[in-house]
Amino acid sequence: MILTILAAAAATVLTRALPFFAFPADRPAPRYIRYLGNALPGAIFGLLVVYCLRSVDVLTGTRGIPEALGILVAGGLYLWRKNMLVAIFASTALYMVLVNLVFV
Repeated sequence: MILTILAAAAATVLTRALPFFAFPADRPAPRYIRYLGNALPGAIFGLLVVYCLRSVDVLTGTRGIPEALGILVAGGLYLWRKNMLVAIFASTALYMVLVNLVFV
């Protein structure tokens, strides 16, 4: 078990440190890395939306109202604040309040 923990710790440290060695601060990042930095946040956001809606049944229950409100809040906050973390946390909190207190 100790070897497994050490291997996991070494892999974690390696994956965290590798980008700093591959792309040092004194050189500009390659164009494709900058492109990924711009393109991936939107792609991940879209993936989260699809993942959250995969099991919504519009013919029963709340018909996706909490999910739709969460998506609207997430999108609005992201467009307003340009902070994905705030958008995800706020929309998740709203969704949890809706499904646990409003649409019981």
